[in-house]
Amino acid sequence: MKRGSSRVRGYATATVLVLVGWQIAASALGTRALPSPVDTARALTAALGEDLLRHLGVSAWRVLVATALGLVLGAPAGLVMGRSRRLDAVAGPLVFLAYPVPKVVFLPVLLVLFGIGDGPKVALIALIVFFQILVTARDAARGIPPSAVLSIRSLGASRRQVLHHVVVPAVLPDVFTALRISTGTAIAVLFFSETVAGTDGLGWFIMDAWTRISYAEMFAGIVVMALLGVAIYEALEILEARLCRWTRAGAQTADQG
Repeated sequence: MKRGSSRVRGYATATVLVLVGWQIAASALGTRALPSPVDTARALTAALGEDLLRHLGVSAWRVLVATALGLVLGAPAGLVMGRSRRLDAVAGPLVFLAYPVPKVVFLPVLLVLFGIGDGPKVALIALIVFFQILVTARDAARGIPPSAVLSIRSLGASRRQVLHHVVVPAVLPDVFTALRISTGTAIAVLFFSETVAGTDGLGWFIMDAWTRISYAEMFAGIVVMALLGVAIYEALEILEARLCRWTRAGAQTADQG
């Protein structure tokens, strides 16, 4: 309960600081290119009554579907590579050859394969999440102390039980960390993909407002995209707190100590 209250206070404080700084900058510059928070709020209210909610729904759907695909494919692959030296010796070089390559360079290829629509955008974000989750899960699985596996096997545990009681609990917190990082990247890539090849979504909405020199509406779209990122981040925090209770308990014990 205290953790939730402190997070709310933190967000409230950060919001006030941003709004105050924003208002000061808007007043000092005195340009239409930087509307005040009040003007942006008016534009946001008007846009919500039109089609901004639809664009928000489209972008949120793309990020969530792509993230789910990247997680479902990347986590098991990373676990298998991390626990199998032989497979890792074969697949590892291929993964680390492709991992440093900026995934946005594949957008033209994905456009050719899937056409203009949701397909290339979802595939591009899923690709980013997949590699981030795969590498993180692989490294976390490799880092499990052999003594932890041997101790539970000495009690007669099967491979499935070792996976359930040792491997997954050891890897899961790192996977959530990778998810938070990759989701932030995914929001940025989503904006790029929606502006390059799309007719809907928050990225398209923001650039459309820019071309119409409707800067208040443009900033309204930026605010909504930021809120989308915060909402996904907080959802992952809540999910991690439910699925990784032992990490929270350990943190509380350390704080008390």
